[in-house]
Amino acid sequence: MASNRNESFTLLSIHAHGSSVVTCLKFHEGKIITASDDPSESVNVFSLPTLQLLHRFEGHQGGVWSLEASENTIISGSTDRTVRLWDLSTGRSTHVFGGHTSTVRCLALVKPEHVENQDGFLTWPEQPLIVTGSRDATLRVWRIPQAGEPEYRYHDPDESDLGDPTEYNPEENPYHLRCLRGHEAPIRAIAARGRTVVSGSYDHTLRVWDIETGTCTWVLTGHSGKVYSLALDLDRHQVFSGSMDGTIRCWDINNGNCKSVMQGHTSLVGLLSLSSSYLVSGSADAVVFVWNPSTQELCHKFTGHKGAVTALHNSDLRVISGDESALSLWNVKDGSDLINLSLPDMEGVWQVALEGNWCAAAVHGRSVGTQLAVWDLSDSHDDRETFV
Repeated sequence: MASNRNESFTLLSIHAHGSSVVTCLKFHEGKIITASDDPSESVNVFSLPTLQLLHRFEGHQGGVWSLEASENTIISGSTDRTVRLWDLSTGRSTHVFGGHTSTVRCLALVKPEHVENQDGFLTWPEQPLIVTGSRDATLRVWRIPQAGEPEYRYHDPDESDLGDPTEYNPEENPYHLRCLRGHEAPIRAIAARGRTVVSGSYDHTLRVWDIETGTCTWVLTGHSGKVYSLALDLDRHQVFSGSMDGTIRCWDINNGNCKSVMQGHTSLVGLLSLSSSYLVSGSADAVVFVWNPSTQELCHKFTGHKGAVTALHNSDLRVISGDESALSLWNVKDGSDLINLSLPDMEGVWQVALEGNWCAAAVHGRSVGTQLAVWDLSDSHDDRETFV
């Protein structure tokens, strides 16, 4: 482990995941969870701030490309076509869900919320739900098992061959609720909250679903390229989509209409990050834009990158973004470049995340392989007011 100062911020870094691509990175309950395309190190859990490896989850037979966390449960989706649930405290794989016939490319966690209906307020869903999207062009909805409920595995965990997924009936799984069909190409992005699920596909469309009934409420058409990114803004009854056509579209989920086409990027908009006050977009054109989600007007343009923006996170105070050679921290309010967090020997940024005064990034180095780096932003002196 290395420890030094980077422009007045404390930096800790360790080697992680060999030389594999880190596909997911997130903070969860005082820990950092990462996933990679290497099945031998598919999910790792690190302590914060020491970066001690607490657990290495093994069991997937392919790389992990989607990851969420709910209390003591980690959920991962893989190229092996399965969804696995892991016990965060022990590192055990407690459930293996089958049903998809291709890579589980994206997943979303739907947490219980208090919602209003004609009879007053109720909690929905009663238990957390998982929505998964696959290259097989379908979505599936699952409920997270509760404490005391039996473990479930759709195959013998001692067998290396998962078998032919087309011969398996997911209805046998008591935690499988429904399959959502309608897309004509792989699903690349999912956003969900409450009863609303939005999916974005390589078929150039978005679909809005009622998760309780499984019905498709709207099919949103207008993009001329594949849909790569989504940001659901349920409080404003809208969703944003980023596409290979270089545009961002804002859709009204109450009527299915396109409210605006947000232009400025000149290439694939593969990254969208929404906070309460800002929408941030990252593109293959090396530009990061900050937008007002209420008016869809452009607020700031960050142009410090030299290559495609590969990682992005927006915390409503600051934005971190990375490309093939730079990792930058921006002031989201005034558009200024706060600091360059790039590491020596860095040749690519896989993933980034912000939480409170912590900043984390998974980067690849020319000679050292993949590193997990963490900065304590509260160490700033000159910019302390910016981070409070």
